[in-house]
Amino acid sequence: MTSSTDLVDFFTSVVVKKFSSSPFARKTSDSVAALGEKKLIVAIRRWLGDASPRAPFGIGDDCAVLPAARGPQLITVDPVIYGRHFDASIPPRAVGAKLLKRNLSDLAAMGGRPTAAVLALTLDPRTSLTWLQAFYRGLAACARRHGVPIVGGDIAQADGVLAASLTLLGAATGPRVVTRTGARCGDALYVTGELGRSLQSGHHFKFSPRLAEGAWLARQPAVRAMMDVSDGLAKDLHALTPSGAAPALDAVTLPLRRGADLRAALTDGEDYELVFALAACADATAFATAWRRAFPRTRLTRIGSFARRGALPPSALPLDAFFGYEHLR
Repeated sequence: MTSSTDLVDFFTSVVVKKFSSSPFARKTSDSVAALGEKKLIVAIRRWLGDASPRAPFGIGDDCAVLPAARGPQLITVDPVIYGRHFDASIPPRAVGAKLLKRNLSDLAAMGGRPTAAVLALTLDPRTSLTWLQAFYRGLAACARRHGVPIVGGDIAQADGVLAASLTLLGAATGPRVVTRTGARCGDALYVTGELGRSLQSGHHFKFSPRLAEGAWLARQPAVRAMMDVSDGLAKDLHALTPSGAAPALDAVTLPLRRGADLRAALTDGEDYELVFALAACADATAFATAWRRAFPRTRLTRIGSFARRGALPPSALPLDAFFGYEHLR
């Protein structure tokens, strides 16, 4: 995730654009206050359409009923908040899709697939019905695309707040769930796609979660640890680093998004790409060939390796000089 200061600067620069998607209505008759909670829930059911099954398997009961799972179950939660993750320059359909996709990226990072989702809304009474309808249409379209039933949720009022928090349930796609732990000293580091300038390029809401890639990687025994890049590569890599080791990154090989520099690639965040450790004993050439065969349109880059702490090669990037995003700091 990008720092709040960068977000404010970015949103200030784009809010004057010709096309604006303000989530707040000027007239009460155009806002959620004109409907009230009961009628709004009816409207939400209509907006979601077949992306939400009928009760008790969807919206309508105190809890949704889900089929029993045979293997490991996964669960993750992420929000989108007005003024932090989006503003009036982002179309509401894209905001709804981003909410689901950033949760899907977490599943991808463990080689999982989605099974169901619930959504909690926190609304200012001035929230525009037109905006909210487009938000749900975008969410529903993304849910259908990825086979995610929206099975329930909640609505609460908070003056001056517009936020949505989605909890996503998932399941393993195979016998193994890949976690952040398991890497060893000497393992190679790889990342999908490109990094940096996620806000300026619009990637932070236009991205595609790497679900297929994550499931494929989970089936490769040589992939020892994996996570998605959301708070900046320089910060996120700490979670993958084994005890006694440190990431030795090669600045020349980092895949930069157009217009991005080294600092942006390491610290901007909201890239939603996968970073993983490949066993040092693996056949890197054969692995790269298999990847290109499976995903010819998804870039894969070896960006370095894990080396012993205190024994980094002279060419390694000094990651201590770079910081990603950290909440509440």
